[in-house]
Amino acid sequence: MILKRYIPLVVALFMAITLNAQKDDESVTFEMVLSKDKLGINERIRVDFTMNRDGDNFTPPDFKGFRVLMGPSQSISSSWVNGVRSFSKTYSYTLAPTARGKFTINQATIDINGTTYKSLPKEVEVTAAVDRPDGEKTVDDVADESLHLVAEISKSNPYLNEAVSVVYKLYASPNIDVTNFRALDNPKYNNFWSQDIPVTKYSIENTTYKGKPYRSVILKRVVLYPQRTGELDLEPLSLDVSLQVPTNKRDFFGGRVMAQANKTVSAGKRTLSVKPLPTEGKPAGFSGAVGQFDFFVTPSKTHLNASESLQAVVSINGKGNLKLFEIPKLHLPSSLEVYDPEYKENIRTTISGMEGKVENSYTVVPTYRGKYPIPSLTFSYFNPKTEKYHTLNSEEAMINVLEGPISGAISTTEPSSNNRGSNKQLVVASSDQFVFNKLTPNLTTIGTNYFFGSTAFYLWWLLPIILIPVAIVIGKKREAIASDVEGNRIKRANRLARKYLSASKKALGSKDSFYVALEKALHNYLKAKLKIETSEFSKDKIATLLQEKNVDDNTKNGFIGLLESCEMARYSPFSEVQMQQDYDKASEVISQLDKQI
Repeated sequence: MILKRYIPLVVALFMAITLNAQKDDESVTFEMVLSKDKLGINERIRVDFTMNRDGDNFTPPDFKGFRVLMGPSQSISSSWVNGVRSFSKTYSYTLAPTARGKFTINQATIDINGTTYKSLPKEVEVTAAVDRPDGEKTVDDVADESLHLVAEISKSNPYLNEAVSVVYKLYASPNIDVTNFRALDNPKYNNFWSQDIPVTKYSIENTTYKGKPYRSVILKRVVLYPQRTGELDLEPLSLDVSLQVPTNKRDFFGGRVMAQANKTVSAGKRTLSVKPLPTEGKPAGFSGAVGQFDFFVTPSKTHLNASESLQAVVSINGKGNLKLFEIPKLHLPSSLEVYDPEYKENIRTTISGMEGKVENSYTVVPTYRGKYPIPSLTFSYFNPKTEKYHTLNSEEAMINVLEGPISGAISTTEPSSNNRGSNKQLVVASSDQFVFNKLTPNLTTIGTNYFFGSTAFYLWWLLPIILIPVAIVIGKKREAIASDVEGNRIKRANRLARKYLSASKKALGSKDSFYVALEKALHNYLKAKLKIETSEFSKDKIATLLQEKNVDDNTKNGFIGLLESCEMARYSPFSEVQMQQDYDKASEVISQLDKQI
């Protein structure tokens, strides 16, 4: 009977020893688990810190490069299987990336049974926004279905150097309120010439999106000119949007309670199929102009004299890639002196592309009398609307040089078609073309400048004589000031009063600050004047000290009265007029004390 009574106790003790041995044999684990190691900037990542023993003092990392959306949330799991206990404790965080790149989530620490354990750091790569983010969202389903960022492209298969407009619109359902937004990742338009069209004012419009009513606002506009053919990708624009979404709760008046939420939206990745310009019918002098243009060569004047100048302007105006091609060069006869052209442009960029005017202005100076042709120039461009090349020719102009020396190369009659392209000239010497230098130039002195005997010489010589009486007058005036003992004492007393009362003057208008500063100034002045050090100054002691220094009763009573005013100010209201009177009285009392002590 006794043995049967102790059998359950022995079995329980045996099981406890066995479980304890198993527990001691089981190693402690503490690790970091990521839901993914590569994600788009519009996705979310979950980070779990898991341990198989209960611990304390959990310290998370700083999560550099991420924003904490949720966490830490704690979960504990414990179970018994075949007499073996299984334990797990997890700290979970939901993070949103703040920029693209590679980031390291550093170590976390925790104390388990008096020992500090650290998790291993892990690297996460954040890429451009993806079309369908599959990370865990922090906004609810209403926000996901009610907010969209769309990139509207004017043409998805343009020609090379043809204008393409991209408009980024934010669509929001009428049942949510957008409170703020900021760009997380601005797209980089590689292989494009790009020009932003500033949005100066956000205008909200009522529209539809996928058959449902929405409100839309244009956030960004850009004009692109593709510089390479083939499939060209446009990086998406990503925004972090703060919004308020309705909940199922009602306020006291029955209105729907709104909840603050954040959502990352992306315009999605878009691809343009850029077509090459056709080779059939391509002119020989084509320089890459795409659009619709007019071409002119215009001289500023056609009749002038030798050594006068004119401006020959080669201009192109219209709509297209005005900044992305070369203007045809002007070639003139060598008898005309031509300077490098001055480039001018008057271009404005709208959502449909560039339009305006570009020109090269040549300065031309004729040397000889005669008639000089400005030959016709050719300019070619491709029109994407007609999908054909067009060639424009400028009109030929004639420059008539009426007066000047005669050159054998250019006659005064119309040039023939046979010798128009020739650049050869006959040099005809005139009677004064070569003149020898003069050997006896008859040079004369323009002027001389000597210091000795000049006006400046005599002024410097008389200066010491003039300064002597001035120095005597200044010295006598300083002696008179020094002999005025009473006046000097009054000045010193006034300066001393201003020195000690400067803090109280600044505090005029504030009762407490003013009287604290005034009381401190009076005590400090008395300590400095009597050359004593004491931590306590009673009115009786001050009155005794002043009487020992033979201070008259009016001055002594005035000093004591000021101290009493400082004490009364702590308990009684004082007007600004009274403060100004006490300040003036303090200045007068300090001045009188300085004369008597």
